[in-house]
Amino acid sequence: MLNHQINYYQEHDQVYPRLDASTAFQRALTTWASWVDRYINPRKTKVFFRSSAPSHFSGGLWNSGGHCKEAFRPLNETFDNGYPEKNVIVEEIIRQMKTPVTFLNITHISDYRVDGHPSVYGRNTEKGKTGVQDCSHWCLPGVPDTWNQLLYFYLQSKRKDSFGM
Repeated sequence: MLNHQINYYQEHDQVYPRLDASTAFQRALTTWASWVDRYINPRKTKVFFRSSAPSHFSGGLWNSGGHCKEAFRPLNETFDNGYPEKNVIVEEIIRQMKTPVTFLNITHISDYRVDGHPSVYGRNTEKGKTGVQDCSHWCLPGVPDTWNQLLYFYLQSKRKDSFGM
């Protein structure tokens, strides 16, 4: 009988039965960082890395009873101002790179608008269901516009610095 709980991964010629998400994320970013350091010319190209959107469901994981029903107002009870492990990993890897990378940390600012996604108010896909839970897509206009504004303002400020304006 096949065990569907094991997520196999391969590194070179070795196959392993488990890889936790944090380790996988760190390895993927390390691969990305080495590619950036090898192929990107920092005199010609600016590199940005945007953090992930905050997780805001409660009562379990998204696929095992977790929900975001409370996420219908800004700054509700699901607000968590802890610093995500993924951001710690990103910052550590960026610190080790020779190529300058600007970390656009949108996680905390997005925490203020946990209501800014379709949540259970999305469209009906199954008969008898009132909505489809969706915590990973954000409504437009809304939170992603703020992320884009931050990037735009950063680019504008760097442009002025670069050209002596």
